[in-house]
Amino acid sequence: MDDDDTLTDHDFVIRALTEVDARFAEHPVWNTAAPALETLAKNLGTLPCLLIHGEEECTSKAQKPDMNFVAVYLKVAFTILDSGDSSNTIEPVSAAVYESLGKSLRHHTAAMDGRIFEDIVGFIARGMKNPNRSVRLAAGRALVDLTKFLQRLEVTPTEWIVVVFQNISALLKHTDLRIRETTAIIAGQIGKNACGVTLRESICALVTLLCDENPIIKGTAVLQLRALVKHHKKSPYSLTAPYMNRIAPYLVNQLRTHPDGVQECCRFLSVSQYDFINLTLKYTLPQLFAESDLKGLDAVAREMNSSVALLFLDQAHYILAHAFMLQGPGQTNKTLQFILNLLKAAATDASSLQISTLVGSCIVLLLTEIVICLGDEDPDVVDTAAKGLRKVARQHAPSKSRLPSGSDEEFAALLKEHMLGVISTLNDMLQEVHGKQSIEAKQKILRSFGEFAKQVGPAIINVAPQIMATLQTTLVVPQLSDAALQSWHSFLGVLDPVDIGPHVGPTSASFVASWSLFSHRGRQAAKQCLDYMVFSRGQELGPHLAEVADLSSIPELADTNQALATLRAQWTPQQRLTALLERLESDSLAVAIQSAIELKAFLTEADESYIRSLTFGDAFDPLVGHLVSALYRAASRDGEGTETLHDLAFACIGVVGAIDPDRFELRINDNRMIMLSNFTDERESTDFALHLIRDVLVGAFRSTSDIKYQSYLAYAIQQLLQFCKFTPALVNPGGSNSVPIRVRNRWNSLPKHVLEAVSPLLESRFSLETRPLKPQTYPIYPSQATYRQWIQVWTSDLIQKVSGERATQIFQVFIAVVRNKDVGVAHHLLPHLVLNVLASGDDDNAGAIRTEILAVLEDQVDPASKSSEDKKLLSAQTVFMLLDHLNKWIRAVRQDIARQQKADGRRASRNSQISSDAAEQLLRIDSILENIDQGLMANAAFQCKAYARSLMNLEQQVIAYRIRDSKEKLDAENAGARDRVDAVMSRDYQGHFERLHELYAHLDEPDGMEGISTMIISPSLEHQIRQHESTGTWTSAQSCWEVRLQYEPDNLEYHLGLLRCLRNLGHYDTLRTHVMGVLTKHPDWGPHLIGYQVESEWMVGRWDAVEALVSTTQARPPAVLLAHILLAMRTGDAAAIDAALVEARRALGSSIAATGPGGYRRSYDAVLNLHLVHELETINSVTGCLREDSGDGNATEVSNFDKLLQRLSARFDSTLPAFRIREPILNMRRTAFNLRVAHNDGMQDAIGKSWLASAKIARKAGHVQTAYSAILQAERCKAHYSFIESAKLVHVRGDPLRALQELEKTMRLRGYLPKEGEPDDNDKFYEAFSAEDRKIWAIRARYMDHTDRFEDSKVCKVFRKAADIGTRWESGQFHLGQFQDDCFKALPVSDKKGRGLKMNFQTIRCFVRAIRYGSKYIYQTVPRVLTIWLDLADDEATKNTTYFNRINEEVKHTVRHSPMYKWYTAFPQAVSRIGVQNPVVYAILDELLSGVIEEYPKQALWLFSAVAKSTSRQRAQRSKAILDKLKNKRNEVPNLIAAMTKMTADLLHLSKLDASDKKPLSMSRVCSGLMRLMPSAIIIPLQESLTANVPPTSASNARFYPFPRNAPTFKRIHDEIEVMSSMAKPKKLTIEGSDGQIYTFLAKKDDLRKDSRLMDFNAILNKLLKSDSDSRRRQLHIRTYGVVSLNEEAGLIQWVPNTVPIRPILLRLYDRQGISSWNAKVRSAFDQVKAAKDNDEAAKLFRRNVLGMFPPVMHEWFIETFPEPTVWLASRTAYSRTAAVMSMVGYILGLGDRHCENILLDMMCGDVVHVDFDCLFEKGQALETPEVVPFRLTQNIIAGFGVTGVEGVFRIACEVTLRLLRENKDCLMNVLDAFVHDPLVEWEEKVRRLTRANPLVDMRTVSQDALGPIEEKLKGIFKPHKSSPGRQLSVSNHVQSLILQASDNANLAKMYIGWAPYH
Repeated sequence: MDDDDTLTDHDFVIRALTEVDARFAEHPVWNTAAPALETLAKNLGTLPCLLIHGEEECTSKAQKPDMNFVAVYLKVAFTILDSGDSSNTIEPVSAAVYESLGKSLRHHTAAMDGRIFEDIVGFIARGMKNPNRSVRLAAGRALVDLTKFLQRLEVTPTEWIVVVFQNISALLKHTDLRIRETTAIIAGQIGKNACGVTLRESICALVTLLCDENPIIKGTAVLQLRALVKHHKKSPYSLTAPYMNRIAPYLVNQLRTHPDGVQECCRFLSVSQYDFINLTLKYTLPQLFAESDLKGLDAVAREMNSSVALLFLDQAHYILAHAFMLQGPGQTNKTLQFILNLLKAAATDASSLQISTLVGSCIVLLLTEIVICLGDEDPDVVDTAAKGLRKVARQHAPSKSRLPSGSDEEFAALLKEHMLGVISTLNDMLQEVHGKQSIEAKQKILRSFGEFAKQVGPAIINVAPQIMATLQTTLVVPQLSDAALQSWHSFLGVLDPVDIGPHVGPTSASFVASWSLFSHRGRQAAKQCLDYMVFSRGQELGPHLAEVADLSSIPELADTNQALATLRAQWTPQQRLTALLERLESDSLAVAIQSAIELKAFLTEADESYIRSLTFGDAFDPLVGHLVSALYRAASRDGEGTETLHDLAFACIGVVGAIDPDRFELRINDNRMIMLSNFTDERESTDFALHLIRDVLVGAFRSTSDIKYQSYLAYAIQQLLQFCKFTPALVNPGGSNSVPIRVRNRWNSLPKHVLEAVSPLLESRFSLETRPLKPQTYPIYPSQATYRQWIQVWTSDLIQKVSGERATQIFQVFIAVVRNKDVGVAHHLLPHLVLNVLASGDDDNAGAIRTEILAVLEDQVDPASKSSEDKKLLSAQTVFMLLDHLNKWIRAVRQDIARQQKADGRRASRNSQISSDAAEQLLRIDSILENIDQGLMANAAFQCKAYARSLMNLEQQVIAYRIRDSKEKLDAENAGARDRVDAVMSRDYQGHFERLHELYAHLDEPDGMEGISTMIISPSLEHQIRQHESTGTWTSAQSCWEVRLQYEPDNLEYHLGLLRCLRNLGHYDTLRTHVMGVLTKHPDWGPHLIGYQVESEWMVGRWDAVEALVSTTQARPPAVLLAHILLAMRTGDAAAIDAALVEARRALGSSIAATGPGGYRRSYDAVLNLHLVHELETINSVTGCLREDSGDGNATEVSNFDKLLQRLSARFDSTLPAFRIREPILNMRRTAFNLRVAHNDGMQDAIGKSWLASAKIARKAGHVQTAYSAILQAERCKAHYSFIESAKLVHVRGDPLRALQELEKTMRLRGYLPKEGEPDDNDKFYEAFSAEDRKIWAIRARYMDHTDRFEDSKVCKVFRKAADIGTRWESGQFHLGQFQDDCFKALPVSDKKGRGLKMNFQTIRCFVRAIRYGSKYIYQTVPRVLTIWLDLADDEATKNTTYFNRINEEVKHTVRHSPMYKWYTAFPQAVSRIGVQNPVVYAILDELLSGVIEEYPKQALWLFSAVAKSTSRQRAQRSKAILDKLKNKRNEVPNLIAAMTKMTADLLHLSKLDASDKKPLSMSRVCSGLMRLMPSAIIIPLQESLTANVPPTSASNARFYPFPRNAPTFKRIHDEIEVMSSMAKPKKLTIEGSDGQIYTFLAKKDDLRKDSRLMDFNAILNKLLKSDSDSRRRQLHIRTYGVVSLNEEAGLIQWVPNTVPIRPILLRLYDRQGISSWNAKVRSAFDQVKAAKDNDEAAKLFRRNVLGMFPPVMHEWFIETFPEPTVWLASRTAYSRTAAVMSMVGYILGLGDRHCENILLDMMCGDVVHVDFDCLFEKGQALETPEVVPFRLTQNIIAGFGVTGVEGVFRIACEVTLRLLRENKDCLMNVLDAFVHDPLVEWEEKVRRLTRANPLVDMRTVSQDALGPIEEKLKGIFKPHKSSPGRQLSVSNHVQSLILQASDNANLAKMYIGWAPYH
């Protein structure tokens, strides 16, 4: 063959074979001598190896596809054999030919058609009959190779295997003994390399030879079988067991004729003949019965020492299944009749025997056997089984059945009734519960699932959870996946479209996750499933379409993925994210993992642009809280196989970043239930069972892939359903009439997915065999190695000890569940079990529980403990959870007892859930808790870092000491015992305070630390260090550590403290030197210092040292993990980088998994580290391409780098604005950039900007030295604007003049200012500067203003230059306008009409430009524009001036060219000016109001309704005109106006309705029109629905929608109206919203404009509080609620849910102590106080005589209401801060009448909520008993703040709030402007009254009297009383004066007694 270098290897082989074929087809064999033919045959055999492998070793892995050797070889082989003679010399040739045939088969990879296969088989069969043994064996070996080839095929043709063994069977029956002997050997060799059908046929062939009469044949068969046993490494029985259905009937048939053969087989199997027959009855009896072989049956019965009838009864389901599947005419009936006759003959009373009886006795097992046959690969068998099922249905149908015999309905009813039993039995077989199953048998069972689904039809949905669990479990088993996928497709195909939805998520996720494991056939089946879901059912999936996994990673699914993308084309990013989060929290682990993969890809799309858009501004999108909560739940999800999910969750958390926890709220759901009645109440017990089903069991049942565990869960659900009295009648047609209505309502209350899962279990018959557990010796904890074992053992033991019939019924069903590997159920049950056992009153059991709890707590503080950290931590958390549950129970029981006592004393409260012995149980459990050492619990909590719990215990102790001391002191004072007073006063609690300070430090609560510090007389050095570190004053902390080290230089902790300071200050050279010095003296400290050492080395660029350190240490602190990543990045090794990233995330994320879903704040440091890891990965991916580029790279690379910097900037802005958080981020970025191209200009610029960012955050944190160092580094990097930061640093040091001088000097040096002597008003000079440069002039202008050395005109000129550089700069325009406005306010009154008008114009022009350019200052600009503009409109002297006309034009232009949401922010103010007289101004105002209403009608119409229904004729007419104009619009507005007009009219009618008799009213009777309006598109007037949010960017966004898009609308109003008992008789309305929630409002006859405007004021203040970092970090806010004024006489007020006034709280707490809230003694004490001659005496008497009777108790409410320590601390902190905010706001607004009914507490979070704002504007000082305190700060209010009292949390919150109020004076005063122009009714009355005495008095006079004091306070002027002289104070002094005034006993003594100053 000529060489051809162009041929591929494959083509070369094909050509060679073609030429060989042609050679022997055209020419005969030249040399026909036997040796020559033998050589030719052998050479032909080596040809395949030569062509494929060359000189390499022949291996099966080196085969090439589509190699057709056999076709060519057969022709040559026939030619060779035909060329020889018939003498014996041809035998070696024949042997060689067959050997070569075997070799060609080994290399044959092409398809083989049936003709060639038949030729080969026939050719080999002839050889196996050859007289020569060597030829026979060679031919046999070729047959072995042929069977191997068949098994290599993708789909092995079973019929070809059958043909092969048909030939073998014929040879085994050959008369020639020699042929039988070699054939037996070949059959054995085939079995060695076979599986499946081939192995079955091989073994069966050999077993038949055991009955051969020839001992040689029999012996050969035995030898071959033993060889197979050895080869397959199985026992003889396990080898043959899968094929016993073939072997056993054959042997039993031989029992009578060849008993020796049966015995030989039994010897081989090592079983007795009796055992063999007994074990194989299920195979032998069906055939014997089918053949009606009574003799055979008798023979078997004799062997078994039994009767035929008994044998039948034992194996009935096998026999009947076989009988029903018989296909011959009448065969089934014949067999059944034979069986019936046989049984009747054996029965004493045969009259009741019928076939249906026999079938019914084993119906589930019978159906299962037939169903298994549905999974046979032979279609004929499948058809036979299907027909068999129908035969069973006909025989089983009840005689009285209404369904037609043999009908589809009858068939469906049978299968539906028993499908759960069938599926459960099949699952048991797959789980090998009753014996081993071969792979082939399991495949058959799996295939039967799909075929069974086809038979059942859509009703199969009822067992979907079981089927899905089975398929998901077997999908990952390679040998079973094909069968599972086949059934999966069938299962999906039979479901109704509506039922497919819940399964698309698990299906697609499982397929994508396991795709690489699937065979080619399996992938085709999987694609069919996905195509069916997407193409066929995609349009019908609805919301479930979101659950389909992303298929883009699999090329074979490209078309499916494209179709899916088309279906999802309209999805917004928000919808995509929401869908992914829902899937992430799926019960299915496969779905959750796949969702996490997709979520990570989604979050990183488009450079993280979407997630960055959510995490921007002062308040993040609510979706962020959902995202973080879902990721935390995924990261802390427990169970087997969750590691992958954890890794992905950690990666996603890193992508999201260390976002500021103060700018979003986590979603935390606690679905635990408190059992008040200890299971004595039937209803509550049923609710608990439902809770377990709904919230615990169904999720585990649907998600688990462990079939055995699922069956345990199914049993538990089944039993609980029965406990709830749920029966099949609930789901059976026509059966509902027999179900009690209460039971049906209970059933219908379950969610849809729960009903779907549990409905089949209504008819299930799961049973559980349990053995009594041995009693445990307590404590159990020390004897268990792991937490898992401990909680399982303890829970199991407590289940045995529960008391009460109902409790026993409920908990006993969990015996098997809690002992499973998943401890989630056990963890949920444990607190209920403990509570039940403790409440039962058994002292021994209670003691055992106490012992167990103490064992866990003591282990926490035991330094010699051998428990693992995981075990200790998780066990302690569980114990604390138990204690919290018990405390919650105690609280709930006390509340219920209080309700009972409040109920009608003549009868027990029907609603009470407390049994008669509730008080006894309460006392018992309370005493057990008290007997647990609080000190031990505090120390244990401290050790496991449960600091909030430790704090709560310690504070309780301190408060108890204080109450005791206060009482003893008072008693001593009354007794005149001065020595006792001194003894009490000398008691020292400084140790407790120091510990409290330490706890607050660990909790990262600097405000709490500040409060405690005020109580510590002599702070220790340790205390000072904690204080400095918490406030970030690291230089001071460094000094303290250095002092400590002077005295104890060998203390490791002190060195670590110093190193921590150096790192936070950025002094890495010093840090590195110190570490090296310490390690020289203490080398054993290496593992403790490695983190600092590694970080210092990489910060100074010593990478060799870093590599040496990380390669030698075993420690894995965060710094070492990050160093691994940096080193890998430095080498550029992608694999090493990936490995380091995975390791780092897994290690750093472990603390996140431990904290649980609500632990974001506690694990923020871990989140920060994950943030750093992700940024390193991102930087590496982008900067890697710049590695070898010496320049700036190409355009694409530069663009990618710019995008990277934008992404990093956005990530940085979303982090917690604290130096200790942000500086590590900047440090890590600089390190990563320096790893790359140091000389790249773009990267050097980025590093320089990073240093400037460090300087800025250090400056703001007060770290002046660190900021200065950062500026020097920025200058070294030639950062362009470093001089600005340098000037700012000088300015912050308090030297604005020097800052200005340095700034101007650098500006001149860099060309930003003209040189000395040159004019600076050359406009062309400024044209050269960019928009970025304008900030320089703005800063210069502000510094000029601060120095007070420049004329206003010059400063204004610089401000204007800054604003004019570049375009559309909101900040520049705002600051210019603000400066001009300040200048206007400083003008004397005489100048305001002249110069002032021009200034007003300049101010408005700047502010309206700022409005158009952005929204950052919208709350400052819009109200001020309206105030100036509309005030000028009312001034007759200015209305015709040029400047005023220009102002009108500016305002009109802005109204028309800026988004309406900006004007909506001041809409109430604009509405209040609707009465403006100037027609030009009114036309513009009309356009503004109309535009807002048209754009946002649902919100604006509520705010406009007060004017529309106004009692003022002009205001009503003008509003009507506006509305009439809008009614002509062609949009939704006219309909909304009509509906709103009708609704407000009805509400006004209802509000004014007389209801003096207090009886409930009926809405349908008194206001039916309102009922007829429902449902309505009008939104419910909630505060959050009416408050506009502005975009967080400083750019205009006309498309921005400022309101919640899903704001609830009116669905219906409940008919019953409750009339409240207060004087105004408000009506309480219950409204059901479109979101399903219930909202309550009061319709009140009162002027609510005051309340409404105060809510507007508070809403603006909340925005300001959110925008300030100090306020945001403390989450300062005011609780607002919806208030809508319908006109001057009535309105709506939203009812604040979950709140309670302070008064009933205090009364209840005092009643518990036996203290009466009011009696003659209290009256007498107050009379004495009022009669005191001076303030000091009054204060003394008030403290001693009044307060002495009422010790503070408010702290107890927090302990009772929030027993869980973390929630307790959060709620108390929220209480302190909301009280502080409202105290400052109330003081500023002059809010009085703050008695205990007007201050509410939120029982869910502790927030303070103020109501009833009638007493505003210092009205309280005009009361008969004037109010002399600025806000309520009585002893109980202070007691609620905790040990620190007014110090710390409360005081700092007051200072932050007051600072913000004062800084935003103008903005807030503008909001109050509406009071002047839409005056309150009481103001109008006051004007009328004063006008009679002085005609010059007008509304401005009255409003100034009200609003003037507010403005003074906002300026910092403090007046103890309205008439007092004022003095200007700093913020801190202002707050101090207010606190002293509010808490002064002398002032409180003067308060009205009904105000309850003693409370």
